[in-house]
Amino acid sequence: MEEYYRYFLAVHIIFVVSWMAGLFYGVRLFIYHTEANARPELEKNILQKEFGKIEARLWNIITIPAMVFTVLAGALMIYAHPFLLDEDWMQVKLGFVVLLLIYHFICQNLMKQLRNGIFKFSSNQLRLWNEVATILLVAIVFTVILKSAVDWVYGLLGLVAFSVVIMTAVKIYKRYREKNGN
Repeated sequence: MEEYYRYFLAVHIIFVVSWMAGLFYGVRLFIYHTEANARPELEKNILQKEFGKIEARLWNIITIPAMVFTVLAGALMIYAHPFLLDEDWMQVKLGFVVLLLIYHFICQNLMKQLRNGIFKFSSNQLRLWNEVATILLVAIVFTVILKSAVDWVYGLLGLVAFSVVIMTAVKIYKRYREKNGN
């Protein structure tokens, strides 16, 4: 299996990119789906039905398969290099991956709620929620690249700063939209 490690790594990276694209775009669709509530009734019904179809296709054709192949390729990488589980950075990475999986299934539940006409979150709350995937992605990449405990401290501080910047940008964008009537 050792000789296949780099193939597993390549497949893992390809499907991580696909999975993240599905998560990013999926939540963006949830935002538009929610904003359709402000439209006139006929337009609202058409948009929400269409967003429901697009969300389901994205989720079932891209996001779920990409998640499955990401996890399988990651498991094969660990199978090929079991010593990775002894590394502290891998334990941290796997913790972030578990959080990303939880995020994925929460998003899946949100999609089902939207399809059933249940709107628990505003579009602004969903914009903030959309950034959680970005924060987890940054955390995972920095953990894998940096690998040392000292760098994790700086990485964690950077992650907190990055999170504050993203959340501030979402708030500024909200004010901009409200000011310009969009």
